Amino acid sequence: MKYYLTSILCLLFFAQCATDQPVSEKTITKSTDYIAIEGVIQNYFDGWLTGDTTLVGSAMHSSCNLKFVRDGKIDRRNRTQYLSGFKPRPRLQNAEGRVISIDITRTAAEAKIELETETRLFTDYFNLLKEGDRWYITDKVSTSISKDD
Repeated sequence: MKYYLTSILCLLFFAQCATDQPVSEKTITKSTDYIAIEGVIQNYFDGWLTGDTTLVGSAMHSSCNLKFVRDGKIDRRNRTQYLSGFKPRPRLQNAEGRVISIDITRTAAEAKIELETETRLFTDYFNLLKEGDRWYITDKVSTSISKDD
């Protein structure tokens, strides 16, 4: 009996391996919330890379706070203070934004992203909440490193 069960398990394993597509390449359907969050983050990227406060601001809830460490101490900015640091500019050359991960639980989510410029790599952690049918970044924690370090 033990031999019989082992044989069946082996056959099932090999049948899975023989399918047309490897497991890692199978299509994974993204939820509408996942796609919506990607859109919010893309607005953030596009605005950040061009200094467009309208795009960056559209991604952030009015109550959003941003935190990072400066000179060894936690610095906090509200949304208005953060947006005031942007000035319109041509899109930064050799710069890109990447979504590293998104985790969603009902109306709450977290995302890890990277923004890379010629001189710095920023890593941001966003907390997002869904208000009605719209997702917003409600908090951001950020760190960065010079590429010269």
